[in-house]
Amino acid sequence: MPDLRLMRRYLSLSALALLMSGCGATHQASRGLPAIEQGMLNTPQTFTRLPTQHYTPDGWAQTLSAQVLLPNTSATERRPAALIVHGGGWRNRGPDDMEAIAEQLAAQGYVTVNIEHRFAPEYRFPEQLYDLQQAMSWLHSNAERWQVDTDRIVGVGFSSGAHLISLLALAGNEGPLGEPYGGEHATLAAVLVGGLPSDLLKFDDGRLVVDFIGGTRAEKPEAYALASPARQITLQAPPFFLFHGSWDQLVPVDHATDFYQALQAQGTESELYLQRGYGHFASFLLRDSAIEAGIAFLNRQVQPQVVDSK
Repeated sequence: MPDLRLMRRYLSLSALALLMSGCGATHQASRGLPAIEQGMLNTPQTFTRLPTQHYTPDGWAQTLSAQVLLPNTSATERRPAALIVHGGGWRNRGPDDMEAIAEQLAAQGYVTVNIEHRFAPEYRFPEQLYDLQQAMSWLHSNAERWQVDTDRIVGVGFSSGAHLISLLALAGNEGPLGEPYGGEHATLAAVLVGGLPSDLLKFDDGRLVVDFIGGTRAEKPEAYALASPARQITLQAPPFFLFHGSWDQLVPVDHATDFYQALQAQGTESELYLQRGYGHFASFLLRDSAIEAGIAFLNRQVQPQVVDSK
């Protein structure tokens, strides 16, 4: 993620790109029309912001915080929730980057849990995934108090946060990455991610990935494969909404297109929203239409099912 002093520069470059290429996006859906075209956005509602919460258990290597927003719905209504993870190359940034997205989700009726996680290179894979698993456990422990339907928890992230959310969704429940902190509580009902680095073996041995894994591809090929969401796809994968800049040079667009094709091939419901003329940072800074389409997709996955009594 860029720092604040670079934001205007990226916005200016993105505006120039839009003038040159025309604004818009290519939106694909694996099943029927995209959710945004089916009117799946709810009427916005108000929400309450809780004081900053600590979600990690006593004795955890680092005390980590979460920002929680509670929709102002009825006192008896169970509602969906969203675990939200920021980008920053696994090594910096924080929940404030995702605050506007959390507010959009809360206005749509989601209890939002926008979290910190430990940073590389001091902490390496899979420590960050363990943090997300603990956040899910903590969310479940507060489900009664916050009126959360634990069968309707979704994951939202951008860039490295998209990577961690996707890994949680695909491999954080059981198997090698499900131990020792995974389990049923780590299950996600749907995923909304942008700028996803889906296959770490596609990257050169750059500093960010090497610091995250703790070695090069040649030194730790099994860890790279295990840490790659694209290599953890199973038939149990939840529905995915992916958005990505078509000019992304940091995380090339084939990370999204190949991942989408793999989900589509096995019948997992998914949507791919390609932002024409956007690079990695611009796809986040100028994300509004992508996020609206993504939230519509999430809404379609978690809306309460009407049971026909006839």
